[in-house]
Amino acid sequence: MTEPMPKTPDIVVAALYKFAPLANLDAVKQPLLETCLRAGLFGTLILAPEGINGTIAGSRSGIESVLDHIRRLPGCRELHHKISFANDNPFLRMKVRLKTEIVTMGIRGIDPTDSVGTYVEAEDWNDLISDPNVIVIDTRNDYEVSIGSFEGAVDPQTTSFRDFPNWFRANRAALAGSKFAMYCTGGIRCEKATAFLKKEGIDEVYHLRGGILKYLETIDEHSSLWQGQCFVFDQRVSVGHGLALGSYEMCYACRWPIAEADKASNHYVPGVSCPKCHDKHSDAQIQRFQERQRQIERAKRRGTRHLGAVPKPNVEEKIGQSE
Repeated sequence: MTEPMPKTPDIVVAALYKFAPLANLDAVKQPLLETCLRAGLFGTLILAPEGINGTIAGSRSGIESVLDHIRRLPGCRELHHKISFANDNPFLRMKVRLKTEIVTMGIRGIDPTDSVGTYVEAEDWNDLISDPNVIVIDTRNDYEVSIGSFEGAVDPQTTSFRDFPNWFRANRAALAGSKFAMYCTGGIRCEKATAFLKKEGIDEVYHLRGGILKYLETIDEHSSLWQGQCFVFDQRVSVGHGLALGSYEMCYACRWPIAEADKASNHYVPGVSCPKCHDKHSDAQIQRFQERQRQIERAKRRGTRHLGAVPKPNVEEKIGQSE
């Protein structure tokens, strides 16, 4: 008997970014938001003078209409985007935000459109990072690295991308290498990180084109040097090889990914605490978390989605961006 073909998930998720000089952002914001709403999309897009970044989810036709709109913005014709799928929409609402940077490093004069590292395709990445003369650096933050990384990569243990420049300057002598390979989730942080290293006088700097997501999509698991899962900035929390849905959930108190073993801990209370944060919240915060969890459970019983605000984490805000 022939097995039925598995059902393709209904929701298309597009992670996108483009470094391009954008002016008059207020005039760009509203038409972009209206296009997203007409298309029935959910997610977050960030506009800044240096470009656009974000993740949106919805129907394939809706995604294509918004991508077409973005490609018509100045300098955005060659938009970087990565498609994956979800069974349910991983976002609760649609937002377009204005910021000073599309990914915040906080260092003036870093322009990936002017100087950036050498791109390495996913198919060539294994050979590069297997070279003993290459120092591999994970430019992501601690909560991301905690669930997966490339074999042998240096973990800066940062809590925010803002910390990366100071970390590199403090550890440059100890790293003691002339060739650096860098990677991140979708590629955007590496654009800035490699541009920063070039400005610091490092000539041979490489980065993974399309980031971990492109690698997991492209490279067969048996040939892969990736270990673990990849944190993503939406309610899927993590993905694995082939961009299959991962096994992690999220602690909505501290926003760290949690595994089944964490949920078995006495310190795990759904929506309130986990082993990483059980002793880090005030009584007032705990009360807010408890009330939010009660609202979530009531919404589930009614068969609706809870749209209340997620408690703001004490780590870099996870905004549904391509990083």
